Amino acid sequence: MRKKVILLLETLLRRRGLNATRVVAISFALIILAGALLLTLPVASRDGESAGFFTGLFTATSATCVTGLILVDTWIQWSFFGQVVVLLMIQMGGLGFMTVITLVSFALHRRIGLSERLVMVSTFNLNDLDGVVRVVRHALMGTFLLEGIGAVVLAWRMIPEFGVLGGVWRGIFHSVSAFCNAGFDLLGGRFGAFSSVAGYNDDPVVLLTIAALIAIGGLGFFVWEDILRTRSFHRLSPYSKLVLAMTAALIFFGAVFFFVEEYANPAVFGEMPLGQKIYNSIFQSVTLRTAGFDAIGQGNLSDSSKAFSSIWMLIGGSSGSTAGGLKTVTAAVLLLTLRARLTGREQVTFRGRAVPYAQVLNAMTLVLVMGLIFLVSSMIISTLEGLPYVDCAFEVASAMGTVGLTTGITPTLSMFSQSLLILLMYTGRIGLLSFSIALAVRHGRPAKLRYPEMNVMIG
Repeated sequence: MRKKVILLLETLLRRRGLNATRVVAISFALIILAGALLLTLPVASRDGESAGFFTGLFTATSATCVTGLILVDTWIQWSFFGQVVVLLMIQMGGLGFMTVITLVSFALHRRIGLSERLVMVSTFNLNDLDGVVRVVRHALMGTFLLEGIGAVVLAWRMIPEFGVLGGVWRGIFHSVSAFCNAGFDLLGGRFGAFSSVAGYNDDPVVLLTIAALIAIGGLGFFVWEDILRTRSFHRLSPYSKLVLAMTAALIFFGAVFFFVEEYANPAVFGEMPLGQKIYNSIFQSVTLRTAGFDAIGQGNLSDSSKAFSSIWMLIGGSSGSTAGGLKTVTAAVLLLTLRARLTGREQVTFRGRAVPYAQVLNAMTLVLVMGLIFLVSSMIISTLEGLPYVDCAFEVASAMGTVGLTTGITPTLSMFSQSLLILLMYTGRIGLLSFSIALAVRHGRPAKLRYPEMNVMIG
């Protein structure tokens, strides 16, 4: 059935001169351009003067690609109009273009056409056409429900600090930003520019609420649907089990690492009580999963923590979610491949199921492509700016993984390096997504020629 759907997708889109990758890339580019133009307007800035097209472009790219890297503090620079524009771009970028189009169709009571269904099948990596509209409908309902719950909890904590209107608006903004794994905040006016959520690092309710929204948003819409359908872990599909297991492992081991590594660092956890160290370690591990909220100041981390953080940021969340990065299952497939080779197994397996060889190659291809881009980009910025490589690698990983955490160097970079970060954010959110779709859609063709094998020495 999967092959028939893919063939139909290719045939239909080819006849219309389009393909799924172009639809995704062009739609995000148009959203970014529209957002940049709106943010360039004087009314979008708090002081009534235009922030300039480049600042608007950088912010629009970061918001649409749900990254969180910024050149100007969101609260200090942008007026209420500008903040609404940023929030709308975060929501559209997090849900994805096809989901937004479907939402409009639902609102207008319009039938979802075959071409839209086929693109959504490819985008969400589903197995058939029958359930795609149901998955998207449940994704929309779940998104607004969870964002609403998060907004209520955060507003409850922020109203005493900012008043009713200010607290409610910040609750809504931070809930959407957290669920969409964007990392934008409106706390600069209270705790200082670029402070993110550091002012709440002693509030477990705020941090753990944001962490829960980040984690749930990063699981993926297909996993939601599977959980809703089965209501039992044992009956979940192997893919959903793999996502949940990998997500839990990344959060746990990340939290343990930061707790141990930064325990005595006076600039990070050193002065905190034990309980505060624990939930800040958990929050740090979760926010690295493409969210970008900063509670401890990333520039204060040790070099080991920065290197570790870069790896976690590159992995990111899960497929079909609001998160970016290589995706959890891609990393899991590589680990399963490593286990298979070390134990002498011919097949890559998980819970009695074999991972197709083509998907193993796809995972390796994605990792090699992303790794090469990461290394080259980090070296370029480090050489041009004369900054330590580990700090530049941290910023590049943050951009590519659509995370948004920063050691503080992004606003000080040259326009060329900032432009490179724009390209990396777009590549991290759209380029790798489109590349993943292309790998999923492309089916193997029988070789016309078969060459004799040769033996090579490995290692």
